[in-house]
Amino acid sequence: MRILVTGGAGYVGSTLVPMLLEQGHRVRVYDSLKFGGAGLLPCCQNRFFELMKGDVCDPAGVAKAVDGVDAIVHLAAIVGYPACKKEPQVATQTNVEGTRNVLAARKADQKFVFASTGSIYGSIPDYICNEDSPRSPITLYGETKATAEELVLNAGNSVAYRYATAFGVSNRMRLDLMPNDFTYQAVKNKNLIVYEGGFKRTFVHVRDMARSIMFALDRWDTIKDDVYNVGHESMNFTKEDVARQILKHVNYYLHFAEVGTDADQRNYEVSYEKIRSKGFETTIDLDRGISELVRAAQLIDFQNPFANV
Repeated sequence: MRILVTGGAGYVGSTLVPMLLEQGHRVRVYDSLKFGGAGLLPCCQNRFFELMKGDVCDPAGVAKAVDGVDAIVHLAAIVGYPACKKEPQVATQTNVEGTRNVLAARKADQKFVFASTGSIYGSIPDYICNEDSPRSPITLYGETKATAEELVLNAGNSVAYRYATAFGVSNRMRLDLMPNDFTYQAVKNKNLIVYEGGFKRTFVHVRDMARSIMFALDRWDTIKDDVYNVGHESMNFTKEDVARQILKHVNYYLHFAEVGTDADQRNYEVSYEKIRSKGFETTIDLDRGISELVRAAQLIDFQNPFANV
């Protein structure tokens, strides 16, 4: 299959692209390389790998990128609460208008997988969210993803995945993800202060995110034209749970602060029965993911992940 991955040099993309190439797919990455492209260096050894540098906000560039492919995996986005708050106009332009550009350029028979987010649920501490729960995003990131998701589903021949909070080691590391950040602080600083430790999130390892995309492409006729939460109920944890899990791997000072707040007020629990009923299960639990993060923190500087490579 000929597959276009927008944002393929990013956190999820740099994990997904090698996996697709290993399966024998021809993979074209369309990425602005805003955060560099070193995570894709090993892919250059594969003759079925192609890189096109460009921005999803450029309709002409997008039109060239989508030409001749069988499927589009749309990962390109300004991701997360902090990044969207820092550059709100760029976030809206990229996440909404960029998605609109890709949809406008694609042909109806080109499969379209969209990376959405559980952040669109907002703060719902009283019940378990499923795909039919009201969307109540409380961050710009959640708002832009909710708008883009609606565009994708209305376009047809598409799948939208509402991912749990990502974590884990990737070829293009991110430190703004809570388990990654907590582990980094524990290893490097030997201390961690946690605000509002009772807030609950669900988590999914980056490799399981990549697996879910390959699952969609392989089982297209059975899951297309729908939205799915992607994660597992066993990965519903409070911030305190995550911090204490790290204590099993790292000896550090952990303090729960009674004064102070986390700017990101997401607080929800999610059901993943729908995607599981289609045959997809996650494979990496929190403990395994944290053990990988501990080793990575000792190996590289997360703030400049390729400084020592």
